[in-house]
Amino acid sequence: MHRTLGPLAHPDFRWLTLGATISRAGTALTVVALAFAVLDLGGSASDLGLVVGAYALTEVITTLLGGVLGDRVPRQVMLEGASVASALGHAVIAASLLGGWASLPLLAVLGMANGVFSALGGPSSQAMTPLTVPAAELSRAIAVRRISANLATIGGFSLAGLLVAWWGAGAVIALDAASYLLAALCFWRLRVPQVLPEQHTSMLSDLTVGLREVRRHAWLWLLIGQALLYHLFFGGAQGVLGPIVVGDDFGREAWGWALAALMGGFVVGGLLTLRWRPRHALFVGTVCLSLTACFPLAMAWSPTVAGVLVGAFLHGLGLEIFSVWWDTSIQQQIPPETLARVYSLDMVGSFVMRPVGLALTGPVAELVGLRTWLVVIGLVIGVSSLLTCLVPDVRNLVRREEGAEPERGAAEPITA
Repeated sequence: MHRTLGPLAHPDFRWLTLGATISRAGTALTVVALAFAVLDLGGSASDLGLVVGAYALTEVITTLLGGVLGDRVPRQVMLEGASVASALGHAVIAASLLGGWASLPLLAVLGMANGVFSALGGPSSQAMTPLTVPAAELSRAIAVRRISANLATIGGFSLAGLLVAWWGAGAVIALDAASYLLAALCFWRLRVPQVLPEQHTSMLSDLTVGLREVRRHAWLWLLIGQALLYHLFFGGAQGVLGPIVVGDDFGREAWGWALAALMGGFVVGGLLTLRWRPRHALFVGTVCLSLTACFPLAMAWSPTVAGVLVGAFLHGLGLEIFSVWWDTSIQQQIPPETLARVYSLDMVGSFVMRPVGLALTGPVAELVGLRTWLVVIGLVIGVSSLLTCLVPDVRNLVRREEGAEPERGAAEPITA
């Protein structure tokens, strides 16, 4: 039975995966609903970028705190608390839209609050997987969890455009609020060992330990930098330009379909990694990352919605293959007691420029042309991924055999 079900044979992993999956389904609805809510309130591309960027900015700022707390406080508690707080935050957004008292500044402020809640639980969620399965099943557990969440996101994206058209953005975001409460109940069912520090040091010292751990792995800090570049450019393509360009050319439903095709690529990529175990997995994943250029280029050049869907699918395929091997490399190479902090630094380093990209995308695209800027985005993220593959530390990192222990000795606590 265990061989057949793999990581799903373990109850804690099932509850963790179910909670994350439910939350992702609701979040997918909000991504689409919030974009059209801003546009329906008379917002421009620049306004949409500022509203989405407000969420991203506070998420980045708070993630470091979430990482430190995730290594000091039981991670299950962090997940439960963040989910309940997110439910309340999204409920207020839904109430403002349904009650007719929403405004662009209000949506921006509420988005900032929800960014804080999301950031507090994010590192703990990522670092929780190794606590729910045996080490021998870690890479499969990572892939299964991502596949499940991506399938839920596909459903959310596929339905979002239709639900917004039928019910309105407020009702759709209310569904997301309910999904966070259901996720909190799932996390409450977890019974996992606690990974807590033996010594009580200052939060600054704890963060310094995580930073030192990142610095000693060249492949880690280099690819965090690559992710920074990706989110700086592509964040605006997805969060700002996509709904406008695709929505205007092919209808609002088409943008939901494009996001669903993107998630379809994620699912197929995840399924491939369940069986495919390349020796130099991180290098293979980084090569596949160059496929992310396909989506913005398709939005810029394709005369049909089919071309946009194909570009979105290839983007998701390449990004998911990279993401599975990226997570596997981190969770195999980094000691468990610093994992949440390393993930928080990964998230901050990756997303720190996303708010800037979201805020600047509208003005820059309006200046040079929306499609011209989409071409620039595609070239930057595609070429930079291929250049990263040339670095020896990325090219030569060897995937550990399942169950091997991560290196230790460089992440002992620093006394303040």
